[in-house]
Amino acid sequence: MRADWNQRAGEDAYYYVAFGRRGQEDDEFFATGSDVVRSLVTELKRLGRRDRALEIGCGPGRLMRPMARHFGEIHGVDVSDEMIRMAAERLRGTPNAHPHRGSGADLALFAGETFDFVYSYAVFQHIPSREVVFDYLREAWRVLKPGGILRCQLNGLPPHAQKYDTWSGVRITPEEIRAFTREQGFRLLALEQIWTQYMWITCRKPPEGAAPELPAAAIRNISNALTGEAVAPSAGAMAALSVWVENLPAACDLNRLEVAADGAPCRGIYLGEPAADGVSQVNVALPEGIRTGLVPIELRSNGLPLCAPVWVRLMPPGPLVPRIAAVTDGVNLVSGDRILSRSVKVAMMEVSDPARFRATVDGLETAEVESFCTDPLLSRYEFNFRLPEGIGRGRHEVRIELGKRVFAPVAIEVV
Repeated sequence: MRADWNQRAGEDAYYYVAFGRRGQEDDEFFATGSDVVRSLVTELKRLGRRDRALEIGCGPGRLMRPMARHFGEIHGVDVSDEMIRMAAERLRGTPNAHPHRGSGADLALFAGETFDFVYSYAVFQHIPSREVVFDYLREAWRVLKPGGILRCQLNGLPPHAQKYDTWSGVRITPEEIRAFTREQGFRLLALEQIWTQYMWITCRKPPEGAAPELPAAAIRNISNALTGEAVAPSAGAMAALSVWVENLPAACDLNRLEVAADGAPCRGIYLGEPAADGVSQVNVALPEGIRTGLVPIELRSNGLPLCAPVWVRLMPPGPLVPRIAAVTDGVNLVSGDRILSRSVKVAMMEVSDPARFRATVDGLETAEVESFCTDPLLSRYEFNFRLPEGIGRGRHEVRIELGKRVFAPVAIEVV
């Protein structure tokens, strides 16, 4: 891993870290981390103290620099000597940020119970060994203080009979994460974007001492998790609920808390911190095959009811409506409609039959179209193809069809 990532860092570190485009300037590169930083900062509300944080796989410091303002100290480890050299240069004006070269397999540089927050983004996806990934997660437990939070990303794509390497790393299933967190003693608070390359998990190392006694729990409200409305479809991308629970026991997590809809178990997605009024948000995906109409929602912990059930209305789902999310260069993803590599990537949503995809450029057929499902639960796909022979520089028109559906033409510029 060290040799491969030193080579990538020397070739174009910003490209291999941010997957945007080659030859990025400093300001552009650091700006690409803004969405990731926002998602990490959202989890900081779970913390009481913010003394120290640790980033696993810090690269040139893209996330450490903005995250440093939220902590007294922030440390980063990376297996690549060249990445750490670059991080030291770019963090020179951030005195509380400290990059370190790590072993690539553990966090032995740090004593136990050192950090309030440990995070990692787009790093474990490049580790070819399942054992190393889980060793890192165990090490995160060791270096976290009681009550500390781990927020990290894993490759959650379905298992594949391929040889993993230091770019296409090992794939981890949601079931493996649930089993690991139960075994380790972590409280699993979020399990998001499952079956994608960018599966997020949030875990808490339990605080010391007994949890305070709370009054009986009660469901205060149920809404659609995506729209906030009082009704949800029974299937499809919008088939998810937010259950607002008062006095949820502190020991509850996505492993111990069971949410049932019409008696069938829901899949837990997210468990939030209690608000000032003692109400916690619990997001779940509805089970497949559930009926429409009024259905009861029940909460259980370790098989025992937590409170009285509450009813919610489910309606039939609408049809899938395929749509184009983006048309970009196939390699330089932030180049917009400027095609530099002669390859084109089309991102589409709500695709029911990817085999019916067809694209032409100025009326010329594209060949060797490759499709890739980026999110099976939301029916999101990417289609990649090369520009046809005869397409030169300048403005051109891409027309996309999906079966009988014909989309409005998309303009591209070949440069």
